[in-house]
Amino acid sequence: MSLCDMRNNIGQILTKRSVISPDIEALYDVSANRRFTYRELNLEANKVAVALTELGVRTGDRVGLLLMNSTEFISTFFAIAKLGGVVVPLNWRLVADELEFIVKDAGMTVLVYGSEFTETVTELHSRGDRTDIRDWVQVGPAGQVPAFARDFAALTVDRQPQEPAVTASDDDLLYIMYTSGTTGLPKGVMHSHNTQLWALITNAVTADFAHGDRYLNPMPMFHVGALTPAITVAYRGLTHVLMRAFDPQAAWDLIESERITNSLMVPAMLQFMRSTFDPTRHHRKHLRWILSGGAPVPAALINAYAELGVDVHQVYGLTETCGPAAVTSPEDAIRKAGSTGRAFLHTDIKVIRPDGSECDVGESGEVVVAGDHIMLGYWNRPEATAESLRNGWLHTGDVGDIDAEGFVYIKDRVKDMIISGGENVYPAEIENVILGHPQVAEVSVIGIASEVWGESPLAIVVRRDESLTEREIIDHCNGKLAKFKMPVAVRFIDAIPRNPSGKALKRELRETFPSL
Repeated sequence: MSLCDMRNNIGQILTKRSVISPDIEALYDVSANRRFTYRELNLEANKVAVALTELGVRTGDRVGLLLMNSTEFISTFFAIAKLGGVVVPLNWRLVADELEFIVKDAGMTVLVYGSEFTETVTELHSRGDRTDIRDWVQVGPAGQVPAFARDFAALTVDRQPQEPAVTASDDDLLYIMYTSGTTGLPKGVMHSHNTQLWALITNAVTADFAHGDRYLNPMPMFHVGALTPAITVAYRGLTHVLMRAFDPQAAWDLIESERITNSLMVPAMLQFMRSTFDPTRHHRKHLRWILSGGAPVPAALINAYAELGVDVHQVYGLTETCGPAAVTSPEDAIRKAGSTGRAFLHTDIKVIRPDGSECDVGESGEVVVAGDHIMLGYWNRPEATAESLRNGWLHTGDVGDIDAEGFVYIKDRVKDMIISGGENVYPAEIENVILGHPQVAEVSVIGIASEVWGESPLAIVVRRDESLTEREIIDHCNGKLAKFKMPVAVRFIDAIPRNPSGKALKRELRETFPSL
């Protein structure tokens, strides 16, 4: 195919990059200890594309990826994009029943999966016509492939890596990424080649990327916070250092040995990183910044990293925005700690009242986002799409406000807001205060029923020190929170349950702590 084809196909980003920057290191797959230049990575993707074509994958076919972070995930994603297929990244923490719903809902015809998930996939396969999968492809050691599956390496190893013809582009569907489903059944967020391209453009021109940067990716690739940066790295011709899974000690080691310049981590990861930092071992002289989102980033955590000489830029985004919405700039990371920044360059954000009118400066309301990177809608969910996409704006379900300088402050989810005595109480505000206590590792605040106030805040805390008491935490909040925001009680647990994007599963916490 001609490299002059001007249609926007995300797979062709890798093709073009392999011509422009053939010898730049594209990928270091840490767990496999494999390195690829852009020329080599493009050849890997083309081999996979040829193999998938021979399996009958055609334009619009949905192909599932049940893979941990790996070369195979990256090469298969770009291969499917080149072919005009539709990628369905799957959360590998899900059980067979949960995966069955997604597989069937998406109409998936091919599943590429890692050998560590063989038991779960075998259970899925045993359900026969309850899925539409015709080809099962296993990535992993040779000789350990079930009889019903094909071996990924054998399928791809001897293929001639010619470039596929472009059969899908622009507004054609690129991937369906299912939301984590903290309540109800997950919804498939649809992104096209164009929505992804605009996410790359606004990422590349707003975030502080520079030639020669080396980006550490510890987030699972089934999450938009890992996938969009991974494609942005190829778009900019940078180096992608890919961890199979997050490990704070390994991350610090890589920051030194691989001269990491930037990364994205959810706040919980940053907490783990900070608690394991050893100034005698861990050097971070190349590390300029870490983006952090998925939940409000405590100001105390931003300041703690500033003391290490590392900027933490709070970023706000959703699967529905293909990642970007708002971000703090380097010069504002400390000055505006607690804000998630201003809108990305090709993005608009406003805060609205329930009647749709725009809120005044500092007035809380629902955050809505617009831009060419906003999703097409939810797969097979026209009613949910109509509810979320109205008059060109994505209604996020998040509560926030915007100050006089245009900085966005995310308060909480609308559904997580506590109404106590008629006052709106945002759990994130209380959590931010409690995290300021040096003996608190994690905290999540939920509302519990109150005969007097309707609801009252309950703080659920993970301690660094078992001697920490409920009284000490409440005393710590005194003078920092209005009385109606004060937690009425504290409960201690070993770990806050979180979904793969790092968000606390408050539904589970409400079930665990239905009352005092």
